[in-house]
Amino acid sequence: MNTSTLITVAPTGAEVDKSKAPALPVTLEELVSTAVECEAAGAAVIHIHIRDDDAAPTLDLGRLRATVDAVRSETNLIVQLSTGGAVTDPESDRLRVLEAGPDMASCTMGTVNFGDGVFMNRWEFIVALHESMREHRVVPEYEIFDLGHLTSLARLLDKHGLPHGGHVHVDFVLGVPGGAFGDAQTVSDFADAVRRYLPEGTTFAATGIGRTTLPVMLTSLAAGGHIRVGMEDTTSYARRQPVESNAQLVTRAAEAAQLAQRPAMSISDARDMLRIAGR
Repeated sequence: MNTSTLITVAPTGAEVDKSKAPALPVTLEELVSTAVECEAAGAAVIHIHIRDDDAAPTLDLGRLRATVDAVRSETNLIVQLSTGGAVTDPESDRLRVLEAGPDMASCTMGTVNFGDGVFMNRWEFIVALHESMREHRVVPEYEIFDLGHLTSLARLLDKHGLPHGGHVHVDFVLGVPGGAFGDAQTVSDFADAVRRYLPEGTTFAATGIGRTTLPVMLTSLAAGGHIRVGMEDTTSYARRQPVESNAQLVTRAAEAAQLAQRPAMSISDARDMLRIAGR
C-alpha cells in the first residue's frame, strides 16, 4: 500500500457555468492563482481545461501553450492537460492538445453517456492518442468511467505496449450520469480489477462527481489509492454550502489523507511514481 497520497486538482472542467459558480477559475490569471493556492494546500498534479474570453470551453492550442507556460512559471505542479475537452470537440483538436507540451494528459478509455450528451472515444482514437503520447513523451492518465473501460485498457496495453515512462496510472471517474456509480463498492470493485488485470505496480486514483465526492475519496484512501478533487467535479462543499475555492477542496483532501496516515505526496515523489522526468 502507498504510504502517501497523490492529490490531483481539477479546477475548471468544461461543464460548469461560471455564472452559477463565481469561484470557478476561467481566466489565465484565475487559473494560475488557483494553481499556486492548490500547490500550497497539498496538490501535486493540476488537471487543466481552459476557457475562452466568453468563459466557454476551448482547445485553442495557443491558449493551451500559454497556460502550460504560465502554470510552470509560477508553480512546480505536474501539468496535466485534458484531451477530453467538451463532448462536442473533434478528435483532431483533442489530439493536438499534446503539442502544448504538458507533463501528462488524460486518455479516456471508452465512450460513455455524459448526462444528455455522449462522450465519444472510438477504439481507433484511443490507440492514436496512446501512441501520440509516446511520441510527444507525455505520460497518460487513463480515465475510467465504467468497468468495461478497464477491459479496454488491458487490451490497449497488451496490443500496443506500455505508455511513455513505463508506469500505468488510472483515474476512476465515478458518478457521471451514464457512467458507473460513485459509491464505495464501485471503487472497491474497480480497484480489485486493476490489481487482477493490469500490470503489477499500476496505481489508481478516484474522482467522485457531485455528492459522490466524499464516499469516493474516502474509499480510495482506504483501498490504497489516490484522489482527485476540484470544481470540475463538484461545486458544493456540503449540503447548501457552495465551494469557496479549489484550495478549499484540496485542503480537505489533504486533511483526509493525513487522517488516513497517508499524507499528501510531494511533487518530487509524484514525479518519481509517475515516471515523469524533471524539467
